[in-house]
Amino acid sequence: MKLVTVSEMLAIERESGLRGVPPARLMENAGLVLAEKVTALAGGVERKSLIILVGPGNNGGDGLVAARHLSGQGAAVRLVIPVKNSTNEANLRLAVEFGCVEMSSPQELEAQLKSADICMDGFFGTGRSRPIDGDFKAVLKAVNCAKKRNPSLLTIAIDLPSGLDGDTGALDPAVFIADHTLTLGYPKTGLFSRDDSIPVIGKITVLDIGIPPVEVPESGIQIIDTKMAHGVIPRRPANAHKGTSGKLMVIAGSANYPGAALLSSAGAARSGAGLVTLAVPRSLQATVVSNLPEVTYIPLEESSPGNVSKQAGKKIIQNMEGYNAILLGCGLGQTQESSELVKSVLNQAKKSNTSVVLDADALNLLAASSEWAETLPSRCILTPHPGEMERLSGLSVSQVQSERIEISRKKAAEWNQVVVLKGAYTVISSPDGRTMVNNCLNPALASAGTGDVLAGIIAGLLAQGLEVFEAGWLGVYLHSLAGIEASRERGPQGVLASDLLPLLPGVIKSLARASETEK
Repeated sequence: MKLVTVSEMLAIERESGLRGVPPARLMENAGLVLAEKVTALAGGVERKSLIILVGPGNNGGDGLVAARHLSGQGAAVRLVIPVKNSTNEANLRLAVEFGCVEMSSPQELEAQLKSADICMDGFFGTGRSRPIDGDFKAVLKAVNCAKKRNPSLLTIAIDLPSGLDGDTGALDPAVFIADHTLTLGYPKTGLFSRDDSIPVIGKITVLDIGIPPVEVPESGIQIIDTKMAHGVIPRRPANAHKGTSGKLMVIAGSANYPGAALLSSAGAARSGAGLVTLAVPRSLQATVVSNLPEVTYIPLEESSPGNVSKQAGKKIIQNMEGYNAILLGCGLGQTQESSELVKSVLNQAKKSNTSVVLDADALNLLAASSEWAETLPSRCILTPHPGEMERLSGLSVSQVQSERIEISRKKAAEWNQVVVLKGAYTVISSPDGRTMVNNCLNPALASAGTGDVLAGIIAGLLAQGLEVFEAGWLGVYLHSLAGIEASRERGPQGVLASDLLPLLPGVIKSLARASETEK
């Protein structure tokens, strides 16, 4: 599903009108599906107290249509309308006829908020760019304070929370704090642009409002969905063997991070790579092999127990021929010897045109040079978290987190590589401008080692023949689906990175099977 800017959404609505679905029809459709979704979220609305904040534009009109339907289902609906104009006069009249009541004073709002079950925000949506002030600010403050006092108050934003910029995600101090944002037609870029906006957006649901088939402006930004994953998931023919299913070399692990070698290699194997070879410091091999006997090993010479020596790079290069892809960096350490190893491997990969996934310490070691991007082969995938992106780009973490989509796209083009900017909404960008956003919030993945598993999955897909951009976004999606399954089994806290591994084949199977069913 395409992600759109505010101006692109306006263009879509104009084109919709030209194709026989005018704004009034879209508003009716929006109000109906909003009412249906709110009813589902609330487990029914009969006899429940519902407050709707009504703005002066189309967002307010959507809220008034929803108010009419919700009142018809037995909800006690009260309306807050700080500014009246002719835009929504007819919809207000119909809402009142259906039993909705307009509140007459701030004191009445305060009283009703104490016992309200649901509050819907229809003030501005995409229609506000300047700071919120006056009565609108006072109402939003009252609702947010009521939410703090009573967390069970269900807060729902129509299209966007009022006070959130639809393009950038920037927040007004008075922004409506939503449990759910029901965005209309297409998701907006501002919903996914900043990590600090996530607590005020809540869970995002995209509602179909009956926009006819129109040419959507080509921003190149999309939300990953199951249908997309269906189309690119690797499939094995009946005569497959390990040599035809992708050969991957993983170069990982050090004295302090032996688990990174295990998790990344296992992630690659569980993603379907036919042969995974782990190049690991010699003294760590026995520990890893006892937990992962299915991969093959290249024991590396050491400068000290668990840390590679100067000879390690030479041994890897002697064994690189025949591998489809390389994963470099998980838990490798940041010694002078590991830095030389990274440079040697990248130089050889550049000569042989081998695809490389760069993660963790490989990124940190590269960032020490201002000309690091010039040392990379042509088909790499970089998987930085915000701190690593800070070191690679020279930008601050706060800037990275406040402009995630734009920075990911800009740096992918500048470095001429695929960038996987990890975060709550991971952004995957290609040098040609194509960008995917993963809409799978999952706090269960907030634990050590999950990034190693992700790097392994991406590298395993790359070894199986996927194009670099596809391997990046599909790996992120599979990783998040495995996290969702783990969360269902164990809850959002206490999920370990290793819990994801046995779930990956089932996730892949379900996607492949659904794809075959669709054919």
